[in-house]
Order: sequence, then structure tokens, then C-alpha cells
Amino acid sequence: MSESVNIRQLNELVASKSDFIRLVTHGMDQTIVGQKHLVESLLISLLANGHVLLEGVPGLAKTLAIKTLSQLIDAKYSRVQFTPDLLPADVLGTMIYSVKNEQFQVKKGPIFANFVLADEINRAPAKVQSALLEAMQERQVTIGDHTFPLDEPFLVMATQNPIEQEGTYPLPEAQVDRFLMKVVIGYPSKDEERTIIRQNISKQKVNVLPVLKPEEVIEAQKIVEEIYVDEKIERYIVDIVFATRTPKEYGLDDLDAYISFGASPRASISLARAARAYAFLHQRGYVIPEDVIAVCHDVLRHRIGLTYEAEANNFTTDMVITDILDKIQVP
Repeated sequence: MSESVNIRQLNELVASKSDFIRLVTHGMDQTIVGQKHLVESLLISLLANGHVLLEGVPGLAKTLAIKTLSQLIDAKYSRVQFTPDLLPADVLGTMIYSVKNEQFQVKKGPIFANFVLADEINRAPAKVQSALLEAMQERQVTIGDHTFPLDEPFLVMATQNPIEQEGTYPLPEAQVDRFLMKVVIGYPSKDEERTIIRQNISKQKVNVLPVLKPEEVIEAQKIVEEIYVDEKIERYIVDIVFATRTPKEYGLDDLDAYISFGASPRASISLARAARAYAFLHQRGYVIPEDVIAVCHDVLRHRIGLTYEAEANNFTTDMVITDILDKIQVP
């Protein structure tokens, strides 16, 4: 009985504290046409205190999305264009010598912001990628002898272009795993594209005003951590992740030849965190199987390794996840 009372209290708490979602979504809709999945994924990553990797062709409003979100939350935003000649100091900061004070001083880099856009992350060499990903994981940066904690909330949105792979440095599996979600963005519909044209050739410019403070986001993140996850949901998440490692045990013999390595324990944690955030978006104080299914592709698609046989047969990680979701019994 006490458990049901707690869930009722959680539902009331989530309902009272999630009003800002409507305001943020409305604000995003004013500048971004369509791309509902992109906006939702950004909010899930923000609420789950994770980071998001976006893959899509140029011109699909990736930069605009995170810039608008930072304006709506009245937070500090920075953008780093990743290039082959970029250095870790260009992202993190460095020590510079002050002639006036006759000593070295810390000059902080663009990583010191609430929202960081790492544009075309696969353009920079491994040293720069690892510097950024360490900051994402540890939530702190060391420059010289000084260690600085990063501001909260802290969200990195990295983008990569799936078309042009020449002269790029693909993210290693261990580093890609640091992203809570990998979201693949598609083209808008015809109606949406007409609206985009109309908006961009009109003289009226949308003025994005803050509807939220960073402190309110931190409070919402704490509430998301309280959302109830039943044992049956936990077992369901574990079954999904284990099916990527040992598909034969789940009657998925066909997938065994296609998977070179399955998802790590970080995938299970990320799936639970993202499902909680999704439940919060839908004003619920508890997670249901549909929440797990809704975020499953975005959370797992970058955590499964495919064999050459899979690639030869044009078999993708999304197909693997779909087969697993179809096979695993929903609690």
C-alpha cells in the first residue's frame, strides 16, 4: 500500500514540476520546424544528465536546436567547430603568461558552458576527442595544476556527418559509449520544408526568450532520479541488453553471425536513465515498458558492434534492436 502511495506522490510531484516541458517545447517549435524527435531527444538527454550524439546531413537544424534550447533555459552556450588542426587546449583552455602580473593565468576554453555543441566531432584527431569525452565523463577539467568543476546543467551535443568519411577520425567504440544517446536525423516532410522556406525568407525574426532557469533544470534532474523503476522493468532492460551479447539464448540464432560485440553495462544504466526521463516528459512518476521501447534504438544503436557479414548484407544495428524488441517478452 505504501508503494502505491509513493507512486501517487511521485505522479503529483512530476506533474507539478514538468510544466516547463510544454513551455520549452513551444519555444523550440517557434524556431524549429518538425524535428520532434530531435527536440525530444535533447530534452531526454538533459533530464537524464547525459550527452547526445547526432548524425545527419548538414542543414537539418542541429546547431539551431541546441542554441535555441540554451536561450530558452537562459544558460551559457558555446560552439566548437572540430577540425583536423584543433588542439585539446582549444577546447579545454590553457595557461597564458600575464606580463602585468608576472605569472601564468588560466584561460578557460569553450567547454566551460552549460550547452556545448561539438560540431563535426569526427573531424578532429583522437587527442582532442578524448579531451572532450573526459570532460563529459568526469564533469571537470584540469588545466595546469588547477582542476575546475564544470557548470551544471552540462550537456554536450556532438554532431557527425554520415556522408563524407574522407579525412575523418571516427570515434572509437569506448568513446562513443560515453554518449547517452545517438540520434539519427532525417529530412523534413514536404509541408515542413515549405514552412521552413516561408520562415527563412520572411523578414520576421523570432525572438527567443528564456522560460526557465538552470536551477530548475537541476531540480528536474533530481526528480527524474526518483522516478520508480519496477523490478520487472529492470529485468526487461537486462534481457534486452543481454540479447545483444548472447542472442542464441533468446532464440535469436540469426543475429549471432551479425553481432561482433554486444552492449556494455553502461547501456543498461543509460536505458534506465533515458526511460525515466521519457516518463517525466509524459508526466509519470513510474517507468512502463513503452518508455524503454521508445528510447531503446537511440540508446543502443551506437553500442552494438556488427560483423563484416552484417555489413555485407546491409544489416544495421537498428534492425538488430528491432528484432530483439520483437522477441523479448514485454512485462
